[in-house]
Amino acid sequence: MIEKVNPMHPDKIADRIAGAIVDLAYTKEDNPKVAVEVLVGHGNCKIIIESSVVFNETDIFDIVYRITETNDIRVEIILAKQDDELAKNQENGVRCGDNGIFKGIPLTEEQMQISYLARQIYEKYSSDGKYIINQKENKCIICQSKANTEELKKIYPTAIINPLGDWTGGINVDTGATNRKLGSDMADSITGGGLHGKDLSKSDVSINIYAFLKAQETKQPVELCCAIGDEKIDGRPYSEIVDIAKNYINKVGGFEKLAEWGLY
Repeated sequence: MIEKVNPMHPDKIADRIAGAIVDLAYTKEDNPKVAVEVLVGHGNCKIIIESSVVFNETDIFDIVYRITETNDIRVEIILAKQDDELAKNQENGVRCGDNGIFKGIPLTEEQMQISYLARQIYEKYSSDGKYIINQKENKCIICQSKANTEELKKIYPTAIINPLGDWTGGINVDTGATNRKLGSDMADSITGGGLHGKDLSKSDVSINIYAFLKAQETKQPVELCCAIGDEKIDGRPYSEIVDIAKNYINKVGGFEKLAEWGLY
């Protein structure tokens, strides 16, 4: 059983804002240190940024307006300098930026199906949506806002479509927070570390991506752990793992694009 949400779900809007701010940080420094938390909903967006980068707040306002598709939103930004002791961890080369446990699990047919279904519906209805497939019970649930429910029933006759009827969705009726939909983003590879709103030195980003990719390549589960300051993970220099994650981020189009759908 797996749930997938689309890029206009409030939690994904928060992830996308955080990702866009990380993208912005990388335009200002080659290896920025940045961590972003976003809470958005009901006409408000609160953003806390801990970073080595100096941001122009106007750029952040523009990101929020673009992703939420409205200027009618109150944006509060809290900017904080990264802790000096944490910053020292990276002074002599790329080392693990945090403690953590991680796993990568090969995707199942069910998980690939839900990913395809979500994207297929989103191409037609680019509004808040969430979808569930449960193969054991032969059940598919489609909750798509601002949609023609009867039309969807004709396209997917065996699915449960909008069981409570038509709905509006979005940040005017719900709130979104960063890293609240990791099950949608990582499937069975979900761990305690958040995937979004952080630079590549953070193990939550780089090791999560590395473990996921290795699991898809080997078709075997991958389990890893690290301590802050580690220079090797899985027998490889941490800098190599960061490079693998960086290449993946570049391939998908950046941190904001990663936030749209997660790892699959």
